[in-house]
Amino acid sequence: MRLFVQQVDTVEGFHALGPEWRALAERVGQGLPFATWEWNITWWRHFQEQRHSVRDHLFVLAVRSADGTLRAVAPLMRTERPGSGPVRARVLQFLGADPNVTELRGLICAPEWEAPAYAALTRHLRAHASEWDWILWCGMDLQGPAMGELSRMAPLTPLREVPAYVLPLAPTWEAFKAGRSRNIKESLRKCYNSLKRDGLSFTFQVARTPQEVAGALPDFFRLHQARAEAEDAGVRHRDVFGSEQARGFLTDLCQQLARQDAVRVFQLCIGGAVVASRVGFVRGDTLYLYYSGYLPRWGDYSVMTTTVAEALQYAIQQGLKVAHLSSGRDVSKLRWGPQEIQKHDALQLSPEWRGRAAFATYRKVRELLSNEQLQGWARRTLARRAGE
Repeated sequence: MRLFVQQVDTVEGFHALGPEWRALAERVGQGLPFATWEWNITWWRHFQEQRHSVRDHLFVLAVRSADGTLRAVAPLMRTERPGSGPVRARVLQFLGADPNVTELRGLICAPEWEAPAYAALTRHLRAHASEWDWILWCGMDLQGPAMGELSRMAPLTPLREVPAYVLPLAPTWEAFKAGRSRNIKESLRKCYNSLKRDGLSFTFQVARTPQEVAGALPDFFRLHQARAEAEDAGVRHRDVFGSEQARGFLTDLCQQLARQDAVRVFQLCIGGAVVASRVGFVRGDTLYLYYSGYLPRWGDYSVMTTTVAEALQYAIQQGLKVAHLSSGRDVSKLRWGPQEIQKHDALQLSPEWRGRAAFATYRKVRELLSNEQLQGWARRTLARRAGE
C-alpha cells in the first residue's frame, strides 16, 4: 500500500499525464467535471497568472503505486506573490483558484486509497518543504484520513465548510416526484400551470453536440448576466462569466467535453426565444447541474424551476442515476430534498520556519491594506458629503 509521488511542473508533463488522469477521473471522479484532466488543463491555459505581482507554477502531484499505476492526483500549483525576488509568499493551492468558476476542488482518489495517498503526499511535501510556505487544502473530509495523515507534517486549520448537494434519481419521473416534499410538488404544479393559464407554451431543447453547444453558450452567457443584473431578484447572483477570460474558459472547455458527449446546455424557449438556460455535465451516471440564467421578466412564471424539472426528466429518460445540484446551501437546492455532502478547506503552514514567517508577514500586510482601503473609503465619503 506504500505509494510514491511524481511531481509534474511542466505543461509537457501535464499533457503526458492526460490519458491516465482521464481514466482515473472516470473511475473515481464522483461525476464532478472539476476532477477531469480537461477542466484542469483548460483552467491552467486560461487563468494562470504570469505577472510581476503574482506568478503561478505547476505543482501537480501524481500519486502512484509501486507498479506505476496512478492512484491519485493532487492538481496543485504554487502561487508566488510577488512574482520574483527573495522576499515573497509561496502558496500551494489547487488549480481552480478562481472567483466561483470552479465550484469543487480537491484530491482525485478512490476512498480506499485516500489514507496511503495522503501519507505519500505528506512525505513528499515534507521533503520539499523549502519550496512552499503554506498550503490551501480543499475538499477535505474532517473525519477522513486526510487530517490524520497531513497533521503528521504540521497542524491544519479548518477554514470553511463547503456543502454540496446530490439528488438520487428514480427510474421514472412519477416515481421521483412521489418522493418529493409537498412544497416542491406544489411549486412544480404552479410553474407549469402558470404558463398554461396565460395561454403560453414552452419548448425544451438540449444542446449536446459541439456545434449545438457553441450555438447555445452565447444565450447562456446573456441570460446569466441578465439574472445577475436583475434589481428585484430575491437573491443576488454574481455574474460569474462577466469577464472575457471566464467566457473563453467555459467555451473552450465545453467544446472539448462536447466531443466526448459530456456537455448538455438546457434551454427553455417561449415564443421561439430562449428565456432560461442551464449548463450541465454528464460524467458516468451523474448529471452535474452547473450555472444557470434566465430573463427576469419571466421570473413570475418560475421558468428556472421548470428548466431544472425538465433537465431532471431528461436525466431520468437517459438512464442517469444521480443529479448533482452543485455547491452552496440555498433554497433552490434544498427544496428538492437532496443529500448534503460536507467538505472543508483547510490551511497548513510549512514545517520550516520560513513558512511561519512568510504567513505572519502576509497576514500583517493584508491587515494594513484593509485598513488603508477602509481609511480611503472614509476620506472619499467625507469629501463627497462636504461637496453636497
